[in-house]
Amino acid sequence: MIKHKSFILDNGLQVLVHEDHSSEMAVVNLLYKVGSRNEVAGKTGLAHYFEHLMFSGTKHIPEFDSAIERVGGECNAFTNTDITNFYITLPAINLDTALWLEADRMQFLNLKEKPINTQKQVVIEEFKQRYLNQPYGDAMHHVRQLAFTKHPYRWPTIGEKIEDIEKFDRDELLAFYEQNYAPNNAVLCIAGKVNFEEVKARVHYWFDEIPKGKLKAKSIITEPIQDGIRRKQVFSNIPTEALYKVYKIPGRLENNYLTCDLISDVLGFGRSAYLEQKLIKNSSLFANCQSYVLGNIDPGLLIITGKMEKGITAEEAEAELDSTLEIFKEVPIAQQNLQKIKNQAEAMQTYESVSLLGRAMKLAYYAYLGDTQLMKKEFERKMAISVEEIQQATSTYLNQDLASVIYYKCSPKN
Repeated sequence: MIKHKSFILDNGLQVLVHEDHSSEMAVVNLLYKVGSRNEVAGKTGLAHYFEHLMFSGTKHIPEFDSAIERVGGECNAFTNTDITNFYITLPAINLDTALWLEADRMQFLNLKEKPINTQKQVVIEEFKQRYLNQPYGDAMHHVRQLAFTKHPYRWPTIGEKIEDIEKFDRDELLAFYEQNYAPNNAVLCIAGKVNFEEVKARVHYWFDEIPKGKLKAKSIITEPIQDGIRRKQVFSNIPTEALYKVYKIPGRLENNYLTCDLISDVLGFGRSAYLEQKLIKNSSLFANCQSYVLGNIDPGLLIITGKMEKGITAEEAEAELDSTLEIFKEVPIAQQNLQKIKNQAEAMQTYESVSLLGRAMKLAYYAYLGDTQLMKKEFERKMAISVEEIQQATSTYLNQDLASVIYYKCSPKN
């Protein structure tokens, strides 16, 4: 458990403070409870677009990055389906600068035409470079569109299509900003060589006067229950074919999510993983294969994906994968092997908590989930999952009726 203290401002801002006097640095991590999950069809990619806009300066600060760099700091951010997270690392003595900057862009973001158009072009170029012009780059677009029919998870964070990003106007951006980038929709975590009482006073100073945002009740469309396997072929100019097979699993806070997460570790984590042993070392069909869960708040996906050896079709590879998974369902994993996977997961958790930034991010995220104690509870629960639970969940969730399959195939030669 990461030691911390917390408080909440009258405007709803939730604040966590983690003291670590072993270095001279501090981290300011600000998590907003908005991601692509909070978008609607036809207006997708808005949360990610705002991640870029939040660095375009404010009414008082022309350049956000330059202001951070002048005090020896660095900053960055990420957006996913459920959250947008901004973070600053800087010498602890300059903490006030980071708090001032975050408070200022929470209230006075520059949403004039020039930054709007500049960042729009940046995002569109990112869309092209990372998703349209890269081999297999749009694969998850197809996976999401096939696996989800109603829920906003059916488009990736970057957006469903470029046309959505091109259409955003200033009024839409302003409304999204006022509704989501507000103290009552955020978690602020400050970590490092800081003192709780001093931090509390400075947070009150910088954030107290920011009014609550115009939050509206967010009704997320529930995904209908899937009742049969879905398949789709995608053709592209690629060197070898690829397979993407995904299964519906519970949401991040639901029963059996952690069991599904552990199953994905057993299947795909490390060189001794089940799929590595069965499909890579003892088969000539797969060039590589991996397994992971998306970890979404709402019911999401366990993903198994791999690229084929040259000349092998994705359909052939799927047949081999299905056969391998059937054996996995029928033959219980050895307790020794399960413990090895748990030990690797424990080592990874320890590694992720080594850095000050990693601890600050974790605290903010678990506060967003509703309870920082979940960090410890989840770890203990995952370590206690039995072989029998693994088998039962494997039979329940690695189910063909809950699967969606993308066959990413080489375009026919003319």
